[in-house]
Amino acid sequence: MTHTTDRTDRTDRTDRADAGRTGTALVIGASRTLGLGIAAEYLRLGWDVIGTVRGAERTGLHELAETAGGRLTVESLEMTDPEQTAALRERLAGRTLDLLFVNAAVTRGDLPIGEVPTEMFTEVMVTNALSPMRVVESLGPLVAPAGTIGVMSSDQGSVSLNTEGGQDLYRASKSALNQLMRCYAVRQAGSARSLLLMDPGWVRTELGGPDAELSVEQSVPGVVATIERHRGRPGLRFLDHEGNAVPW
Repeated sequence: MTHTTDRTDRTDRTDRADAGRTGTALVIGASRTLGLGIAAEYLRLGWDVIGTVRGAERTGLHELAETAGGRLTVESLEMTDPEQTAALRERLAGRTLDLLFVNAAVTRGDLPIGEVPTEMFTEVMVTNALSPMRVVESLGPLVAPAGTIGVMSSDQGSVSLNTEGGQDLYRASKSALNQLMRCYAVRQAGSARSLLLMDPGWVRTELGGPDAELSVEQSVPGVVATIERHRGRPGLRFLDHEGNAVPW
């Protein structure tokens, strides 16, 4: 397993992505904000995209599909339900994915860990760590041998960068996700797939809040360009939206 410290100009990275091959991307959690932005960016680059939403309500992904000329398929998935994940795998059986990207996270306030109710701890850990990895384990076999599996992480999951504290439960859930992805990578030793944990930066979403540094439109092109730059590079990397290695 490796991680890099590449620092290439963002414009160059975007150009590389624009000039790259196209394929089929499955974006888990694509109804809004970052997930929706990633689906839209891959469509812009000429890819076919499958995006998942929770429930039956109309979302931004449905609106995007109406303008995508048949290149975007909307699937329903509550990824905390293993049966729904298994059903999605059955529906996609026979298809080959060039990218599986899992985007999911919740936070339930900034409480010291001693004040976090057990139910809240369980909910956040299941949503942010266990469920994404269940999706990776279940749907990973659909990814091409030299394809990419990516999961949305956060620099708040970095143990060494935690010098200020706060957001105890959210940080712990992202650290757990990173550790579980490392375990997965060890089991996949010898695979040609690229495995990525992506930090999108501090983004103005419901999770990041209105004071965050980046808009979705500023973060997403870098996330996608970084993913594409590392296509065909085996091993696990923890990278930010500018392509820089994030300390573990």
